[in-house]
Amino acid sequence: MTENWAAADKYVSDLLIGGDPALDAAIAANAAAELPPIDVAPVQGKFLHLLARAIGARRVLEIGTLGGYSTIWLARAVGEGGKVITLEFEPHHAEVARANLDRATVGDRVEIKVGAALDTLPTLPADAPFDLVFIDADKPNNSNYVLAALRVSRPGTVIVVDNVVRNGGIADPTDDDEMVKASRAVLELLGTDSRFDATALQTVGIKGWDGFALALVQDVA
Repeated sequence: MTENWAAADKYVSDLLIGGDPALDAAIAANAAAELPPIDVAPVQGKFLHLLARAIGARRVLEIGTLGGYSTIWLARAVGEGGKVITLEFEPHHAEVARANLDRATVGDRVEIKVGAALDTLPTLPADAPFDLVFIDADKPNNSNYVLAALRVSRPGTVIVVDNVVRNGGIADPTDDDEMVKASRAVLELLGTDSRFDATALQTVGIKGWDGFALALVQDVA
């Protein structure tokens, strides 16, 4: 089954995305720098790109940069004059990401803030809200990131939280894996806090069986 998922993913990617030298170079550079191979799949990168364009996003916040693969997709979406602020804990990852972004000719519209995201998030100005927030960092802090992102959001801000299905573990009450428990916690937050209107989608493909949550901010108070 997983081979079929990967084959279908590759078919869609080849047909609808095709080759992209800058993105391919970023993946190669990440591997050469020994970054963990946990970048979003090409089809998800394109989804984030189209989502940002569809809502007319000009300011995007990304929590979890890694080597900047998804950041390139988002930076292309905001266009010239747009802004992506991406938060990364590991200095080495940030260094690799900076080189990848500059090579992709979008470095001028991306600011990388290095440090623990829960420390850097409070430094962002609340009077310049983001249109889109993509959360793909250490999973146990997902709920904390969502709540912290509210301070720099507005009604209408879209929040995407990656990797929330965990091979279906969220539906197994006996699964006490920390990542699974964190996914349940953030989904419960999005489902019970009236400031959000949310859903979640399962995905299968080259990254296996997972999914993401998508929330619309209704109120920030």
